[in-house]
Amino acid sequence: MRITKGQFTGCLLGLATGDALGAPHEGGGLEKALWRFIGRTRDGALRWTDDTRMALDLAESLLEEDGVRPDALAKRFAGSYHWSRGYGPGTARVLRRIRRGEPWQSASRAVHPDGSYGNGAAMRSPVVALFARDEAAIVEAARASALVTHGHPQAITGAVLIALATGHLLRGTPAPGLFAGLRTVCRDAEIAERLRRAASWILNGEVPAPYEVAVWLGNGMAAVASCATAIYIALRHLRSPFEEMTAFVIACGGDVDTIGAMAGALWGAANGSAGLPPVKVEKRSYLEDVADRLFRRFVGGG
Repeated sequence: MRITKGQFTGCLLGLATGDALGAPHEGGGLEKALWRFIGRTRDGALRWTDDTRMALDLAESLLEEDGVRPDALAKRFAGSYHWSRGYGPGTARVLRRIRRGEPWQSASRAVHPDGSYGNGAAMRSPVVALFARDEAAIVEAARASALVTHGHPQAITGAVLIALATGHLLRGTPAPGLFAGLRTVCRDAEIAERLRRAASWILNGEVPAPYEVAVWLGNGMAAVASCATAIYIALRHLRSPFEEMTAFVIACGGDVDTIGAMAGALWGAANGSAGLPPVKVEKRSYLEDVADRLFRRFVGGG
């Protein structure tokens, strides 16, 4: 299968759109009320959260540094930080320490002694598959980019799985091959069991309700409770409208914006940008430009 520019654009726009559509449904009453207040730009576009901001930071760093350079990536993450994007409290503390000049290695461990196990590395990792060309390179880059903020093995595994799933969907890998490929790199028993269940549902044509997906695969901020969920939801809805997939993510509850961002990136990588909903998303031209630069580098062999 020939990879197209539309798939690159679809991946980034799908990530941002899933993020922006999910953000108003995130958190408790206070968080939802705040997002109703700050959730649109002055020209009426839907704002995206830290999920998209960090994905763009990773993309820009990959292009500028010609690969993952953790020091440069950490500096870019810290420079882009702003509370209004909805960064998790742990990540916010890490990035503020880096901004003050602390090395990312000590900043991350000071906040998370055992490494953060959240899904913040996974939510940005679809970008890795738009840069690295083969499975080994995707795995290496996903791991290296995760470590800057998320050092727990489950967080790293989640980032690798989302990046690899993106790469498989770019290349048109059918679901059996995709799940087989993910199983070969998943060394975490808990995540592997959730992937096994997701694969069983997809391959057997089962259609569990959103609450069942939330119970069995998860809907939380931890990588273990969201990455298999996003992969399952994206694969279940690959031939459905993007809006139907987003509605399912919202019905699952929990970490809606991040699961929506990951599922949206996967859907967009498979289907391209043409099928995305006609919603006005913040900085669309910038997202399209980054996707174009990634695509030109990818096909140019740079």
